[in-house]
Amino acid sequence: MADEQKEQISYEEFAKLDIRTAKVLEAEPLGEKLIKMLMDVGGEKRTIVAGIRRWYKPEELVGKTVIILYNLKGRKILGVESQGMVLGVDGLEEDGTYTLIVPEKDVPSGRRVR
Repeated sequence: MADEQKEQISYEEFAKLDIRTAKVLEAEPLGEKLIKMLMDVGGEKRTIVAGIRRWYKPEELVGKTVIILYNLKGRKILGVESQGMVLGVDGLEEDGTYTLIVPEKDVPSGRRVR
């Protein structure tokens, strides 16, 4: 079942999004639903907090390359500054799962996604 479609945006608006690959260096639980991850984004280290603990164990994420929204304005979550957002597919009502978006092949961290 598809969600209601949001308002269309222009190419120029889309081009403002900086989507990149990032490698998970460390991951630990934060509260009941969150995972705090230290990411390598092309040599820069960033902390990202994601509400994915229901579907992933922190130790499963270490070493995985994921896709992140790099230029999302940071915000504090349970006292931790989250510097981006991990992208995934949710709302799979059939089985209640969530799936991180990962590159098909092994790619370096920090690469732009288009």
